[in-house]
Amino acid sequence: MNFELRTLGLSGAAREKCEAMVLLVGDGFKPGKDALSQLAAQAIKTGDLQTKAGKLLPTYRANGLSCPRVVLAGAGDGSAKSVRVAVAAAVSSLKGGPARNLSVVFSDQPQPGAVLAAMLAAAEASYAYTSTKSKPEVRKLQRAVIGVASAPGAKAEFERAQAQVWGIELAKEWANRPSNHATPSQLAQAARSLSKFPRIKCDVLGPAQVKKLGMGSFMAVSQGSAEPLRFIVLKYEGGPKSQAPVVLVGKGITFDTGGISLKPAPEMDEMKFDMSGAASVLGVFRSLGALQPALNVVGLIPACENMPDGRAIKPGDVVTSMSGQTIEILNTDAEGRLVLCDALTYAERFRPSAVIDIATLTGACMIALGGVRSGMFASDDTLAAALLTAGESALDPCWRMPLDDEYADGLKTHFADVANVAGRAGGAITAAKFLQRFAAKFCWAHLDIAGTAWKGAAAKGATGRPVGLLLDYLLARADLGRAAGKRAGK
Repeated sequence: MNFELRTLGLSGAAREKCEAMVLLVGDGFKPGKDALSQLAAQAIKTGDLQTKAGKLLPTYRANGLSCPRVVLAGAGDGSAKSVRVAVAAAVSSLKGGPARNLSVVFSDQPQPGAVLAAMLAAAEASYAYTSTKSKPEVRKLQRAVIGVASAPGAKAEFERAQAQVWGIELAKEWANRPSNHATPSQLAQAARSLSKFPRIKCDVLGPAQVKKLGMGSFMAVSQGSAEPLRFIVLKYEGGPKSQAPVVLVGKGITFDTGGISLKPAPEMDEMKFDMSGAASVLGVFRSLGALQPALNVVGLIPACENMPDGRAIKPGDVVTSMSGQTIEILNTDAEGRLVLCDALTYAERFRPSAVIDIATLTGACMIALGGVRSGMFASDDTLAAALLTAGESALDPCWRMPLDDEYADGLKTHFADVANVAGRAGGAITAAKFLQRFAAKFCWAHLDIAGTAWKGAAAKGATGRPVGLLLDYLLARADLGRAAGKRAGK
């Protein structure tokens, strides 16, 4: 969805010629003398409009208004969370109508984060997947004006939000695609297309190059599939060459059958979403391409399928990772950690300031945290705090989980350096402990997005998370670097 930021007070909004309008009315609403203010004030007085977040009053061709369709939307305390609820409800109510553009108008100067919240909600509510439909559903709402009392004051937040929306929608597009339309090779082509943006470069390694690197664990997962693996390396070079990059590692299992440890048939179609970590890396780079911040970022995506043919790895097989550590594969459905461990070892060559891997890794994390917060594990308290802050700011929250050494006891085996699974208890944590073995040489965090990357049932589809969290974290680093440069007189 495309947005425009405009200075638009209530009197101007009353004269605005658009196809649909959402007026956000908070608890402390103070009406003016214009027709729009009077409409909202009268509705509140009669009880037809409640200012609780998400409460709506649709109107049609109200007197004194140029816009035919106006939805008065309660925005509660005006916080980012309340605004997101309000805009989501209002735009959803308009989605099935004839309007192709709309204006979202704040009745008061928005609080920090409220513009972002409004744009995220409008984009989410109007989103429609079309890529593999013979008669694609047309996204009727394609453009939105964000009306605020002072556009210059909201410009920076608006630009970040627009870039975040673009990144989220790219991540959703690739995660939503069926696996035969999002193969490792096609995913690599999507990454290459990002090179059209300034400062972004892309390299793609094939099976022969991956074998030469010694990525035995990654190769083992891919060997049961007819689709050749791809190892994607994206680079955004916005900072000085001397600046150590942040490395993002996205799990790219484009379809996960479980391998020989075959998954049950119900809802197996949702395993196309198992490359949501990879999709989020693509989305972040799309946002970086738009914003051009002053920092260096590397994206690594090990992409392959996990299939159960005669060449597939078997429970009990032992493979050698790029790090030299041997791994006993007790469950072939714990394949994400097997591709990520080699990518983490590859990340060492960049001498990174931090490495964050993103993966739909464990059902156990979904049981622990549901679909609200992503699980976050970190070897460094400062990195953990920064990710928590970024998640809250971006409305894409995570929650820190433990990494006590005792959790690794279940990964011990008689036949290799480490097993790829432990018991059922603490499954998200033992998976993180496995990855931590390959992340000892840098500051590291792991985001388990199994519960947050997509929704099932009637709302089935990708969420685009955690693009917002990652982008906010990276931009905060860029802001800190800029501030440090000013203090140093650079």
